[in-house]
Amino acid sequence: MDTDFSSVQSQAELDFQRARNRAFWSDLIDRLRGKNVDLLNFDEVKQKLRLRDDRYLGLQDIPLDKIVGSVGRHNDFNRRFLPRKSISKERWKAVDALTMSMTGFPPIEVYKVGDVYFVVDGNHRVSVARANNMETIEAYVTEFKTDVPLDEHTTPEDLFAKAAYADFLAKTNLKKLRPDSEVILTEPVRYPQILNHIEVHHYFLGLDCECEPTWEEGVASWYDNIYMPMVRAIRRHNMLKDFPDRTEADLYVWLIKHQGIMHDLYGGDPMSPEETVDDFLEKLRS
Repeated sequence: MDTDFSSVQSQAELDFQRARNRAFWSDLIDRLRGKNVDLLNFDEVKQKLRLRDDRYLGLQDIPLDKIVGSVGRHNDFNRRFLPRKSISKERWKAVDALTMSMTGFPPIEVYKVGDVYFVVDGNHRVSVARANNMETIEAYVTEFKTDVPLDEHTTPEDLFAKAAYADFLAKTNLKKLRPDSEVILTEPVRYPQILNHIEVHHYFLGLDCECEPTWEEGVASWYDNIYMPMVRAIRRHNMLKDFPDRTEADLYVWLIKHQGIMHDLYGGDPMSPEETVDDFLEKLRS
């Protein structure tokens, strides 16, 4: 029995040292490559994405590589959930020893947001599981619904753009009006420009119908009659092939600006979406 205990402790010590070494080298290499090495802070995500309603999903097997953050312990582990210096070696080793027992360790508790998870209870268990190359872990899951996409590639730096999108959705209610919409910008400072487009369209919609359309009616009309026709023209010309790091919403903002410049220069009726894209690409490639 003493021999078995000694063997388990020796293996746990070896596992911890290996995990700490991997943490050091993975942090160093990722920083040299310009990658973020930090976990996401759930409290920050909750605030910026305006998370409110939650629902309990029960006990599930969840992918370990989808766990990207923590509630209160995001500084104690790196992005791969390997232990940093602040972690108690003895605590980590005790959890690791459980993996070599007949019972294993109990399920963790997580919050689910979008396609990823945040650890509420069980950070050491996740770290040990990752260090032992496990693929899944049992977890009690509570989900916070969000219309803002969040995946395993999301970094703390991305949260500014995510927060701007959440704010845009809150102001327009677009996801409820048009559930399939994805007006996502890589330059979040441009959301006020789109809001201005909607406000102008809402104003002229009232003039055309000699009525007082609601804000939601203005948003839906802008999406159906202004935004989507331009997006369909973008898709017909496969414009994202020329701008692989941009989105359709980015191109929409550029094209609306181009459309306005051409109207200011030459007058007449504004160009159609198809004409706008044709002219923009012609000038781009000339």
